[in-house]
Amino acid sequence: MKQKATSYPEEKYIPMKKLLALFFLLIIAGIPGSAFSAPFDVFVSVLPQKYFLEKIGGKHLHVLVMVPPGTSPATYEPKPGQMAALSTAKAYFSIGVPFEKTWLPRIMGLFKHLPVIQTGAEIKKQPLWHPRMKEGEKDDPGRYAERSNGLDPHIWTSPPLVMLQARTILNGLSLIDPSHTSDYATNYRTFIEELVNLDLEIRKILLPRCRGKRFLVFHPSWGYFARAYGLKQIAIEREGKAPGPRHLEELINFAREKKIRAVFIQPQFSRKSAGIIARAIGARIVSADPLAEDWEQNLKHVATDLRNTLDQP
Repeated sequence: MKQKATSYPEEKYIPMKKLLALFFLLIIAGIPGSAFSAPFDVFVSVLPQKYFLEKIGGKHLHVLVMVPPGTSPATYEPKPGQMAALSTAKAYFSIGVPFEKTWLPRIMGLFKHLPVIQTGAEIKKQPLWHPRMKEGEKDDPGRYAERSNGLDPHIWTSPPLVMLQARTILNGLSLIDPSHTSDYATNYRTFIEELVNLDLEIRKILLPRCRGKRFLVFHPSWGYFARAYGLKQIAIEREGKAPGPRHLEELINFAREKKIRAVFIQPQFSRKSAGIIARAIGARIVSADPLAEDWEQNLKHVATDLRNTLDQP
């Protein structure tokens, strides 16, 4: 006898692509929405700050730098595209470089929603320039006086001072983005450990053999670095200007007396005066850029160059 076929309801075929899409939707439904939040924009003034913000902010930030490589923070003017980008940024992290004095008030006036976080607020700054000597007064190019035409903004060249800045950055990020505070705190602790190790490494490179020794720079960008590691910075530039003939002669005589063997320059400034002094005393020109993006490696490189220059009889 022929068996009658059993009848089943018609099955609907679900394509594999739809099954996979449904599977991923079920997974996503169980993950908090904050895990998929896009990085938000923050502005900084100079490249080393980008390094610090990325260390602490991690994947949650997209860091935009106001002063591009090769340009001077003393004279920079923001471009129209940067001003437009500020309208959607979540914060501006300042550091006290000269262009901020003119432009930050304008930026704050245009973008009243934009928090400006001063990363150097807890740091007492030192004079950038020493004053001109009175007629007949002996000049020591290596000294600083209390009076000054300005304060030194280069606080990022000293790892101990960067530790203070890091805390301010952590507090700022936690304020503008409290949902990721725990991530920022974890990254901050890791960064502090890295800073402690870097500080110890630089001390090992420079101390005690180079303690108290002088080095010659064109622009006085390394004052805080020098103070942290027992060195003395001598600037060729005076009050933002290239030296006149008299001061140039004083520097040459001073460099000969102290047996200075290198003149440190940075790419944002002219090397003409530095070259004159280097040729007169038989010294070499060494590049030391305080605005390099790879901040940690740059400081190690500068410390090594200084040791090779200073640790000689």
